[in-house]
Amino acid sequence: MSFFSSLFGRSEDDLPEAPAAEPSGPLPDMYNGMTLDLETAEGEHILTGRLSGYNPGDTTLTLERQPGALSLATRDMGTSVVVRGVSQSMTQFFLRGTIQESNRLVCRVKDAKVKVISEHRHDFRLHMGIPVALYQRSDTSLSNPEECTLVDISTGGACIESEYLHAQDEVLRLKVKLMDYAAMDFVGEIIRVAEYEPGKFRYGFLFAQLAERDLTELTRTLYNIQVGNRTTWMRTDSGHW
Repeated sequence: MSFFSSLFGRSEDDLPEAPAAEPSGPLPDMYNGMTLDLETAEGEHILTGRLSGYNPGDTTLTLERQPGALSLATRDMGTSVVVRGVSQSMTQFFLRGTIQESNRLVCRVKDAKVKVISEHRHDFRLHMGIPVALYQRSDTSLSNPEECTLVDISTGGACIESEYLHAQDEVLRLKVKLMDYAAMDFVGEIIRVAEYEPGKFRYGFLFAQLAERDLTELTRTLYNIQVGNRTTWMRTDSGHW
């Protein structure tokens, strides 16, 4: 357990998980060459691949290595997995399926079905794809930003993509500006590191435990963004994120 365990108060298993499995309608508008993430049911990243040989309506998805990437991680046949991606309409989606074939070159997932994104405060992840900034924890004036991308965010943590390499257990400060809401400043710990593409890294960033009031406000903000509400739940002058 790290020195900061009392500050964060959660384990890696408490990061935002993939939503509960609920089949809902046809598959999203996917296309050959798109990037897909493969995860366990608990939200652990398995691999990132490129969709190939796909035809609309298919329920079997073939993922191949991305250009410049090394071999794929493998999983046993019959393993249940979650496929995460962003459709052509820029909407994040989750699919559930079963490993049909898995080797270092190809991963094939059969019986793909849509999973509904839960609105539960601890597992709902909102895809953003917006620029944010990381800072050293000691940089309280936020004077030396590291530009990166917020892939998704929930009340428990975030997925961040950066060209900078950070170590697991490193504690940093994240500044986020969501739509027209007030900027938020989170202290967090990197608990997962993966090379998403050559020279690009994705981090599981676990927030320090938020006060109940701040947790409620962040939950409401994420929900408002999801449903398109920009007029409610403004920050007060007192308090901080």
